[in-house]
Amino acid sequence: MSRPNTSPAFTKTKIVAENRRARFEYFIEATYEAGIALQGTEVKSLRGGIGNIADSYAEVNDTQMFLVNCNIPEFSHGNRFNHAPKRPRQLLLRAREITKLHGLVKRGGYTLVPLSIYFNDKNRAKVEIALAKGKKLHDKRETEKTKDWNREKSRLMKDRG
Repeated sequence: MSRPNTSPAFTKTKIVAENRRARFEYFIEATYEAGIALQGTEVKSLRGGIGNIADSYAEVNDTQMFLVNCNIPEFSHGNRFNHAPKRPRQLLLRAREITKLHGLVKRGGYTLVPLSIYFNDKNRAKVEIALAKGKKLHDKRETEKTKDWNREKSRLMKDRG
């Protein structure tokens, strides 16, 4: 079931791909857990720990949501039935959530960014989608400053013991 998550993490047993740059580039408003429609060889590639979502995004077409530009390489032992590595993959959410997200993206200036692909406790492939707003350059600088200060502060506290 995919609902907005208030807790920091879903039940992730094995993280396959993570988009670390997204938290630096965007303000994350809400996160959603979505299923992903995969072919057999795609699942085998993901179980091998291969996948990349660095440049991918989610878009809404009519009443369906797709993950675009996600790279899941071909399965090494696959034959002629192997999948296309960068095909759009359908995300599985409830219709009400899709229409809500479509409205926010259309009028609110938000974008849908995948944060991670993982397997949950039932061994199903899931995608963590974030409703996000882009950061300006000064926001990115501020984020970097606070991150550096927190790192320095922890070093100072560690030295003081």
